Amino acid sequence: MKLVTFKPAGSTPQLGVVVDDRVINLVEASDGRLPGDMRSFLELGEEAMALARSLATPALADRLGVPLDQVRLLAPILNPSKVVAIGLNYMDHVRESGGQVPTLATMFAKYPSAIIGPGDEIRWDPELTSKVDFEAELAVVIGKKAKGVAEEDAYDYIAGYMNCHDVSARDLQLEKGDQWIMGKSLDTFCPLGPYLVTRDEIPDPHNLAIRCEVNGVAYQNSSTKELIFKIPYLIAYLSRGITLLPGDVITTGTPDGVGAFRNPPVFLKHGDVVTVEVEGLGRLTNPCVEVRSGGR
Repeated sequence: MKLVTFKPAGSTPQLGVVVDDRVINLVEASDGRLPGDMRSFLELGEEAMALARSLATPALADRLGVPLDQVRLLAPILNPSKVVAIGLNYMDHVRESGGQVPTLATMFAKYPSAIIGPGDEIRWDPELTSKVDFEAELAVVIGKKAKGVAEEDAYDYIAGYMNCHDVSARDLQLEKGDQWIMGKSLDTFCPLGPYLVTRDEIPDPHNLAIRCEVNGVAYQNSSTKELIFKIPYLIAYLSRGITLLPGDVITTGTPDGVGAFRNPPVFLKHGDVVTVEVEGLGRLTNPCVEVRSGGR
């Protein structure tokens, strides 16, 4: 299923499912048995997922669905308890950066306040950062509480997958005292979406094309085959010490082609449009806007 959070005109955000380019409002279709937000939905577990799946039919889409182009899609999950990000996790990215192959997964955080959805503006103050970079990533969404999970059981804890754009202020991240969280968690620096595609739709998340375009030009064009630390390992590794909750997001790293390691470097600027696309997960497009302090 392609689960979405959408906003009908004049209404609050709602939980939906996309069928044949139409959005079914799952709150209405379930007569209120399903909640309006994704995190609450995931917290209800397999029974809620099964109910949503039973409602995701072409017949119901014809009868109740709204054309996809007539609704505003938001980030699929607006309020995860945490976004855990993994750095330097593609072999081709290690090669382009000149780094060493890590022996342990590098972890950092992106704050939930950085989350935006498809079509929303990526915004930054040019007086704060002048080196804003693009990073296409595959994001994993946790479906149930995970603590001390064994690798062989890890897929049972995955609700699905999303596109993620790990926007990065390289000067804050690397040049001003290794401020990774500041460089990665500025407001609007975590676009997600357009869908949360359920686990059953992606049989092998380690064999997906991954791509990032800026103004229609492909800068990143790789495959999740290049992942160093695979998803089951990451869930097992993280859950040894950190309890993962329904709706939590794990971003799994970016492949080669980022702007910082190009010669000359390429950084985002006002008016650019960035599209992240992981195979099977749709296209996540966001415009870029420089906004000086005070909105000037």
